[in-house]
Amino acid sequence: MTPTASRTRLAFTPVTLVVGLGAVIGAGIQAALRDDAPPPAKVELPKINTANAAVSAANTLGFPQVKGGDFKLVDHHGKVRTSRNPAGHYQFFFFGYAKCKAICTTALPAMADAVEILEASGVTVSPLLITVDPGRDTIAALREEAPKIHPSLVGLTGSGQALDAAYKAFKVEKKFLFDHLEEGPIYTHGSFIYLLDADGQFKTLFPPIMSPKQIATVTAGYINNGNAVN
Repeated sequence: MTPTASRTRLAFTPVTLVVGLGAVIGAGIQAALRDDAPPPAKVELPKINTANAAVSAANTLGFPQVKGGDFKLVDHHGKVRTSRNPAGHYQFFFFGYAKCKAICTTALPAMADAVEILEASGVTVSPLLITVDPGRDTIAALREEAPKIHPSLVGLTGSGQALDAAYKAFKVEKKFLFDHLEEGPIYTHGSFIYLLDADGQFKTLFPPIMSPKQIATVTAGYINNGNAVN
């Protein structure tokens, strides 16, 4: 947290400024490392009217042609999972890895917040992470990391062949870049959040720069459209 600047005029020498900043930063680090440190304040998420949400087309023009498709992977509880949702809910899919410090840090929180916004309106959408780093994202690792992103996030992994089938179905490309001394393998990979219905049928996708509120509103429109009686 950045300390709030004082409005009072104070005279600082370079030495006192450095020492003062060092003390503040050091205290902040120590507070963050303490077991009794208070959790960061939860940001209040916007509300949406899911009942009136609608979509005007089957897909969004300009997005790549993604056909989706079934797959057979293993979730972080060790259970086999296909593209169908066993609970009958719509689903968000993201292809990345749990330790990713790049686009995942934008896309996964956006996906989690969209889930929360919809849940506050009585709409359940299941979030899933399909790993592009099965060597590091083992079942045990995903079981530990997935709840940190969102309590209902399901982490999926599998054999190289099974994962390749999922990547191909959703036109996801991954590429190994290099081994980071501290973070381990670094990959480039897809950045879109995919929306699937309960049967695993691809509906649309969202760029990570889209706000959680927009993602939630468009998703509610697809759910309403799917539930409409023709």
